[in-house]
Amino acid sequence: MEQISVFDSRFAPYGQVLEGYDFAELCRVMEETTPCPEDGTVYVASVPELEALSVAAELRDRGFGGMPIQIGYCNGANTRLSCLEYHRTSELDIAVSDMVLLVARQPEIVGGVLDTSCVKAFFVPKGTAVELYATTLHYAPAAVGHGFRMGCVLPRGTNGDAPRITPAGKEDRLLWGANKWVIAGANTNEAQQGAYVGIQGPDVDLMKG
Repeated sequence: MEQISVFDSRFAPYGQVLEGYDFAELCRVMEETTPCPEDGTVYVASVPELEALSVAAELRDRGFGGMPIQIGYCNGANTRLSCLEYHRTSELDIAVSDMVLLVARQPEIVGGVLDTSCVKAFFVPKGTAVELYATTLHYAPAAVGHGFRMGCVLPRGTNGDAPRITPAGKEDRLLWGANKWVIAGANTNEAQQGAYVGIQGPDVDLMKG
């Protein structure tokens, strides 16, 4: 599978590279204090130590126009696509190590199905931060080398418990958390837990090329 640089113009429909931020302190703190599993991934939505850094106020004000935010992380070892999610807002991701984002676009969900042929792989070099637009489907990054660390910035409350709703539209079956809509592949942990299964097609696995 081709890995496209986020600096390539082909990334434009999915997001943009952030400019003018200094993430050196955030990267250092994450490298020193956050675990990186050798098998699987770990996601923590809100980390007070990261939210206390000087760059946090800049991310809140420049990145989200003053809205309350949470800064957390997703770390681990992963090479394949299991699920995709989207939010009603952009997500800001900081590559603390080299990583690959597996993404697609919300309009590519047709009839409740997302074909894996729509999925693209974008390489994000260490120290680079990107905005993923609200319509960009994404999930845990893929590892380059021996694992990845990624800082994750979202509106506060995102990925918390899903509200209890009475489904009234097709999209409602994808609601999996607060500000979180998920479409899962079959035979995934998320599918076994009740997530909507709608990813079809050949497996996407960077280890298979």
